Order: sequence, then structure tokens, then C-alpha cells
Amino acid sequence: MNSVTEKLLSIVSDWKGTFDGAFNIRQDGECAGRQSTSHIHIETKTDAPGLIIHVLPGTKNETVYIPACVTRGNVDDLVYNDFYIGEGADVVIVAGCGVHTDTEEEARHNGIHRFFVEKGANVIYREKHIGTGKGSGAKRIDPVTDIILSEDATLEMDTIQLSGVDSTYRKTTATLAARSRLVIHERLMTAGNETAKTDFEVILNGEDAGVDLVSRSVAKGHSRQEYSSRIIGNYRCTGHSECDAILGENGVVTAAPELSANHIDAALIHEAAIGKIAGEQIMKLRTLGLTEQEAEEKIIAGFLK
Repeated sequence: MNSVTEKLLSIVSDWKGTFDGAFNIRQDGECAGRQSTSHIHIETKTDAPGLIIHVLPGTKNETVYIPACVTRGNVDDLVYNDFYIGEGADVVIVAGCGVHTDTEEEARHNGIHRFFVEKGANVIYREKHIGTGKGSGAKRIDPVTDIILSEDATLEMDTIQLSGVDSTYRKTTATLAARSRLVIHERLMTAGNETAKTDFEVILNGEDAGVDLVSRSVAKGHSRQEYSSRIIGNYRCTGHSECDAILGENGVVTAAPELSANHIDAALIHEAAIGKIAGEQIMKLRTLGLTEQEAEEKIIAGFLK
């Protein structure tokens, strides 16, 4: 691995010189390191760039790391990763992506992840994105996630986009069987002329399935964000979509939640709130000795926590 990869790994996946457990490190479209365990097997796809990750049934208390780094311009990294989570397994997946360029050439990563989570399995998925480098080339990250949850399965996703990503389109689709649950917490920060688009579609296709979608974002400078979500309830189920955004300077945010209740007992809710930081919040912190900029940074950090 080169030094840029090591720096990006420390940011997006808490790299401290090694990973404990199964891992695959991707650098500029190539494998820079891999390790499987007795319960988690990582294999190279034969029909497309990417991985097949098998988590065996009954696996407990294990973590698999799959970070990807683009360390220079003129790299357009496309990867297809399939996760097969066995029945009754309980696993943590730490992903994350960093893109870096010091030139006028674009650096891009497009990760297409598919999750097949079997009956009674529980997955916690953590992902951070960041763009770095002094080059004028665009830094792009465009993740696509497709989720299939079997009966009684659970997937909790915590996704964070840090600074420096010029453009991102984040598309997530999911189909939930009976009593399964999907929780997604998204946090986004954009500044300058950056753009970010989030697109969720969740189909609740079994009795007592449930989804909770929460997006918190901050749009500063001249950046623009779009949030859209669609929850479709076909059985007795629960669904919640929430978009909270803070505007700074000339930032723009649009939110378009949509609900489709196709069963009399489908309980679906959506919420959206967009606005600037309240002046009284800044004033209160300034009385404690903070500058206006420091007060704003404190408020934003607490909002995105």
C-alpha cells in the first residue's frame, strides 16, 4: 500500500496498521491485501471486478473490513461486492471509501454492494466517505446498495460523508420479508460547489417488517443536496423517513419523501425539516467565549453526531 492509502484508511476505517479479522483492502482498482477467517470467506469474483463475501451461518462477534481507496487522478474504480450472510449470523461490516487527486484528472469510486441476509441474521454496516488532495480534478463517490432481508433479519447501516467529495449519488434499494428490520442513519456534509443526491426505495413485503430512514445533512457554500425516499408497505408494517438539514451561506437542499400504503395496517410516516442555524443557539455559545465560527462548528458537529 502507498502512503495515501494508509492515510485514507485511518480516516474511513480506523486503520491502525492492521485489521483484526477478515479484510480486503482495495487500492486504485486492485487488491492491496486480503485475509479470510474460519467463519468469513472472501473470494474474488470471476465475472466482474469485486468480491464475494460469505459469512457462515451462526457466526458471532466477528468483523470484516472492505475499504476502497483511489489515490490518484485518472482512476475510475468500479467494484461489485456481494455479501451472503448466513442464517443466525451476527457480524459487523466496516466499509468506507476515500478518493484523492493532486492533479486536474478526476478520481472516482463506484461501489455496488448487494446484501443477502438470511433468516435471523443481524448485520451492522459502517461506512465513511471522504475526498482529499489539492488537485482540481473532481473527486466522486457513487455508492449503490441493494438489500434483501429474509424473515427476522436485521441490517443497521451508519453512513457518513465527510468533506471534500465533489459529487456523490447514493442509491439504496431494499426488500424486507416478514419481521425483518432495516435502519439507515445517513450523515452528509457538503461545501463549496459540491453536490449530493440520496435516493432510497424500500419495499416492505412481509408482515411486521419495519424500516427507519434518517438523514441529517449540512449544506454550506454553494453546495446542493437532494433527498428522495420511497417506502412501499404491502403488508402490516411500519415505515419512517426523516430528513433534517441545516443550510449555511448559499447552500440548497430539496427533500421529496414518498409513501405508498397498499395495506390497511401499513403505518408509514415521513418528516422533513430544512433551515438555518438558529441565532439564539449561536448567541448562547458565544456567551461562553466561542467565536461565531467556533459556535457554528460546535452546533454542526452536534447535529451530525
